[in-house]
Amino acid sequence: MARFLASEAFSAASDELMLLPFNLERTGANQYLVANLVGDFIRLTEGELNKLVDLEIKPGDGLYERAYAAHLITGRSQSAQQQLLATRLRSRMAFLRQATPLHIFVVTLRCEHSCPYCQVSRQSTDRSRFDMSEEIALRALGIAFESPSARIKIEFQGGEPLLNFPLIRFIVSNAKRLSETSEKVVDFVIASNLALLNDGVLDFCKSNNILLSASLDGPSDLHNKNRPRPGGNSFELAVAGIKQAQEVLGLDRVGALMTTTEASLNRVDEIIDEYLKLGLDGIFLRPLSPFGFAIKTRQYQRYTPNSWLAFYERGLRRVLEINRKGRPFREFYASLMLTRMLSDRPLGYVDLRSPAGVGIGALVYNYDGSVFASDEGRMLAETGDNAFRLGHVNENDYNSLILSDKLIEAISGSLTQTAPECSTCVFESHCGADPVYHHATQGDVLGIKPLSGFCARQKGIMSLLLDILDNSPEDAAILRRWASS
Repeated sequence: MARFLASEAFSAASDELMLLPFNLERTGANQYLVANLVGDFIRLTEGELNKLVDLEIKPGDGLYERAYAAHLITGRSQSAQQQLLATRLRSRMAFLRQATPLHIFVVTLRCEHSCPYCQVSRQSTDRSRFDMSEEIALRALGIAFESPSARIKIEFQGGEPLLNFPLIRFIVSNAKRLSETSEKVVDFVIASNLALLNDGVLDFCKSNNILLSASLDGPSDLHNKNRPRPGGNSFELAVAGIKQAQEVLGLDRVGALMTTTEASLNRVDEIIDEYLKLGLDGIFLRPLSPFGFAIKTRQYQRYTPNSWLAFYERGLRRVLEINRKGRPFREFYASLMLTRMLSDRPLGYVDLRSPAGVGIGALVYNYDGSVFASDEGRMLAETGDNAFRLGHVNENDYNSLILSDKLIEAISGSLTQTAPECSTCVFESHCGADPVYHHATQGDVLGIKPLSGFCARQKGIMSLLLDILDNSPEDAAILRRWASS
């Protein structure tokens, strides 16, 4: 006597199946890329897609098992698939529970550099009226500590923030005092060109566990062209500062960022080589942004999204080659994107969020006390556009800033989950929204996505990553390590 029924008794009939939400995009003459509600990808032929949509599948035919594993189908009487998708979506959106963890203090607009692509309308070093005051700083700190996040990061920017280093000392001291009474954990970052770095600054950073973020655009001639200063020694000072900071603070307490100019496009190997020479653990290949002084000089229009994507692909493949030879080194934007694509961990990086990271991801306190929804929004204001100015530290508290009509309209108007083009895009789960970029380039927080450089870059990077994951096993293993670490 058989102890179990035949296997057919445990199989769901095809007429009991139902489709779960998914998006798709044609990627070839007979191929589609399909993504479920949380962005898991599967490739199907046109015939397979038609069978899936018509639910002309059954257990044992291969397509049924693939579609079920990809959360594209479920049984009408089952709830496990929907519950699993809901749990995963909740995990991916968990960043909403810790609103506004980043607070950027623009302690001065003064800068001794004159970078043509600068996103800030900088001021000369002798114009101290563009420095933040202690009174403004204290009011901004009060707002920062009203945010619900249990851990906040205070980032000092400019201009060149080291030109107002006494105020940085003042803010750190008071933030640590507030941290003790509020039980919030506070981290600090100084974003600097390092030209003014000295032993006093480094000792202060070491004693207060402050991270330094520097700028390094590549070899000496390229960096000095992109980031000119009196004396023509921007590169030499940046490299000396990075080395000195590494020695005093540790290799993991100083990072570097580059910006891609037209002059950078054919030199990605040399740019990466400079980062390798300094013992840095990776590089962030960044395009120009259409904000601040970069608009006046039209620097951001000097190359197309496709030109930058070609630069990016050459750089990423070079980074993968370095890893294959045994040296751990990553491209940080790919690492962030892969974490989004291959896991359900919430990201702190605001550009890969929907709802958008403006305001609920970061607040920016300008030197004059104005509060902005993002650093890019502050940069727009320097050219006369106050679309993302939320208020002033003397007039607002945290709640009135976050619940302002201006911020709510910007966030709700740019939700990828409901936006035209985005809501049906196969990459929607991973792409994020950037209302400030689209306002700056198209005059609308939503934007027309086929005309969006942001959209073109995001889709191009994800398509490249998927191609490597599907077709290059050794490189795919490297990419998966980036996503899991």
